[in-house]
Amino acid sequence: MNPAGLKRLFNPDSIAVIGASNTPGSVGLSLMKNLVGSGYNGTIYPINPKRKNVMGIHCYKNIGEVPERVDLAIIAIPARAVPGVVRDCIAKGTKSFVVLSAGFGEIGEDGKKIERELKGVIDKNNATLLGPNCLGFIRPDNKLNASFATRNAKPGKIALVSQSGALCSGILDWALKWDVGFKYFVSVGAMMDINFSDLIDFFSSDPEVQSIVIYMESIKNARKFMSATREFARNRPIIVAKSGKYSASAKAAISHTGSMAGNTEVFDAAFARSGIIRVETIQDMFNCSEAIAKLPLPRGKRLAVLTNAGGPGVMAADAIIKYKCELAGLSKKTMRELEKEMPMHWSRNNPVDILGDALADRYKKALEIVIKDNNIDGLIVLFSPQAVSQSLETAKAVVEAARNSSKPVLVSWMGESFVEPARQYFAKNGIPSYKTPEEAIRVFHYLYSYSENHSLLYETPKEIPLKVKKDSALIKRIFESYRKSKNAILSENDSKRVLAQYGIPVNRTVIARTEKEAVAGAKKIGFPVAMKISSRKITHKSDVGGIELNLLTEGAVKKAFKNLKKRVREKTGQPIEGVSIQSMVKASGPELIIGASRDPIFGSVILFGAGGITVELYRDKAIALPPLNQTLAKRLIENTKVSRLLKGFRGKKANIAELERILVHFSKLLVDYPEIKEVDLNPVIPSGEAFFAVDARIILDLDYNKKKSKKFAHLAIRPYPEELTSKKVLSDGTKVKLRVIMPEDEARMLELFKSFSQHTIRQRFFHMVKEMNHETLARYCFNDYDREIAIVGELGRGKKRKLIGVVRLMKDFASESAEFAVVVTDEWQKKGLGTTMVKYIQKIARERGIKKIWGHVLVDNTEMVSILKKEKFSFSKQPGTGIFHVEKELA
Repeated sequence: MNPAGLKRLFNPDSIAVIGASNTPGSVGLSLMKNLVGSGYNGTIYPINPKRKNVMGIHCYKNIGEVPERVDLAIIAIPARAVPGVVRDCIAKGTKSFVVLSAGFGEIGEDGKKIERELKGVIDKNNATLLGPNCLGFIRPDNKLNASFATRNAKPGKIALVSQSGALCSGILDWALKWDVGFKYFVSVGAMMDINFSDLIDFFSSDPEVQSIVIYMESIKNARKFMSATREFARNRPIIVAKSGKYSASAKAAISHTGSMAGNTEVFDAAFARSGIIRVETIQDMFNCSEAIAKLPLPRGKRLAVLTNAGGPGVMAADAIIKYKCELAGLSKKTMRELEKEMPMHWSRNNPVDILGDALADRYKKALEIVIKDNNIDGLIVLFSPQAVSQSLETAKAVVEAARNSSKPVLVSWMGESFVEPARQYFAKNGIPSYKTPEEAIRVFHYLYSYSENHSLLYETPKEIPLKVKKDSALIKRIFESYRKSKNAILSENDSKRVLAQYGIPVNRTVIARTEKEAVAGAKKIGFPVAMKISSRKITHKSDVGGIELNLLTEGAVKKAFKNLKKRVREKTGQPIEGVSIQSMVKASGPELIIGASRDPIFGSVILFGAGGITVELYRDKAIALPPLNQTLAKRLIENTKVSRLLKGFRGKKANIAELERILVHFSKLLVDYPEIKEVDLNPVIPSGEAFFAVDARIILDLDYNKKKSKKFAHLAIRPYPEELTSKKVLSDGTKVKLRVIMPEDEARMLELFKSFSQHTIRQRFFHMVKEMNHETLARYCFNDYDREIAIVGELGRGKKRKLIGVVRLMKDFASESAEFAVVVTDEWQKKGLGTTMVKYIQKIARERGIKKIWGHVLVDNTEMVSILKKEKFSFSKQPGTGIFHVEKELA
């Protein structure tokens, strides 16, 4: 996407309306009315060969007759004519388009052919197109309504993007009633060119956009979407209502994981990973956006409820449980103060029922007491109209009492006309109000989820190194043998051999084709043993009675061998290839499943949950996107019910740290081998301090072509760039490793910062920085490798590693340039590290297609100035600042 094209599209000085019309009810007339009626200050050129004027404005026969180059062309003509018209516009110099017309890919192959032609014209000419089959867009602050919507939008701080044009009209109607304003209101339609990712990146460059709300049906290019949303959601919320949550997405899947990893769960995992808030309804989108803009975020999920009626209080308590929040237990101090101030028959519990005769002063006093309680993280205030109720007066008292609260206060004034003045008062004074208690609590749930998710995403992970040195050649041979035989399903034994290379513990296994070999294998492993059928055609062994457990003697092995062969042949009609003899694992906890499958949108996904033969019955599972680190693995485990058993139940406690290690290594396997389509480790059995995959199956994608596939195309998130690790020698002979920074580097980055002198701090940051908190360090250490790279210089090995310098490259969305910055700790200055890092970051920038790098350096930073001059950077001094702007065009 050309960022300049988006800027032109949303800020045009002139607009051509191709298909302008005077015909009542036509799109062309609606569009013209909106452009003229919204007060747009630019020039409008109606184009229609059959009209001399439209709405009294001179009409041109075609774009060629227009006397100037037009910034934006809005097209509302039959689809078949659109590609030709776009060519004519491009020939005239127009590069930005909005296509309102339908009749493209949505109607079938004929429409798809037209869409491909149009896409080719846009791509060839580096143009920008919104749509087709969209409603258009509105820029209220620019008085630009470039849509055929029946309503206009008010100015505001929200950027809305919708895939449904019809829904846009309904949203506008609702927004006008509830006084919701927009900075951008965009209908994207078929997203042939401009998509969610492009718009999110564009909005991120506008500081006036406080939040993005999206109505979504599907996405294109998951990698770009994840990158754009993760960047925006670092500081501002993205709220999504995704349709199709309960759609049937069953597919023919060989593995348990494939049948359990539904499309909506994968979207949930992707949204959580990027910091998006997923909501249930359209109204929730705006309720949530408003609450985040107006309220402090809660530190926890403990809620207190203040009410003047018992029934609504009970409803609120039910909703708190439903939305997985907690009904707070009030402190003894709070209870004592309430006892002094409240009437005799108040509830003496949470919900705090202050009775139906409560007037404004009682509400105010109760709120002031409860909100100070350290046991609560938020407060829901309910008002049910009673005979003596003071609706507006009570609202004023609540606003006054909550004014300086560091905790969110949400209110529900139940009713309609009687409480409407109070709702309006709340709206004007920054307190979100809702019609029902459940609605208020659902919004608090979104607030807490957003706050918790944001903290978890940037929690510093522990390092989990790969303990074993994997034999890549062995894995390649195994995969190649199956590819040549055109058999996608690896045997259990071969699957376990691959897993073992990544440090994933498996129980001892011996393959036996005869009864004699089975006995010999059992002796070799040691009794007791398990026996399983070995068959490439039968996936779920237990379904056909293909497992025998706890075989204690040679006789038991012989008998089991005969029984398995007979039983499987009777049930399947197929002979078995042999059996696998395996050591029995003594279980000390619940059976688990670890798996992977390939989602058509987000690529490889990881599944964890309760395993065993009932895995698809109970469906206790969580899903995550690779790559994983320790904190993401921890979170994946905690999102299941079985995690409670693992953490300790009736004296039994599993080694969670070891399970996290296995999940991180499993994730690494998926990252390294895109040809892996599905994996099932089921069951994975906890045994003492260890976990063992006692059954395993890997399924390959036989159509995968490494030469033709883009690297990491199977992943929605770019993994750690190991290929950028390099070893260099400094001028004094010291060997230093250059590598990309990791989230696990936070403590080392803090030590690096502490090693800087005040002089070095000033040279790097241009002002004094006294400390680095977790939030700042996380910003430095958590990089989206698709758009930002920080290279650190590292000395030492293992726990003795330390950082001595860092250079950072930050890609600019709005151009093909990138900003860079570099710092070296005092002890290691003047030894060539600065020069080495500047050279290396230029090499990385070239490889990533960046055309120019730029930065700023203090005039008195003579060492860095000297380095950059030797590297042929150009210098321009910023007047009155003592700062050089430096830049270099990269060949």
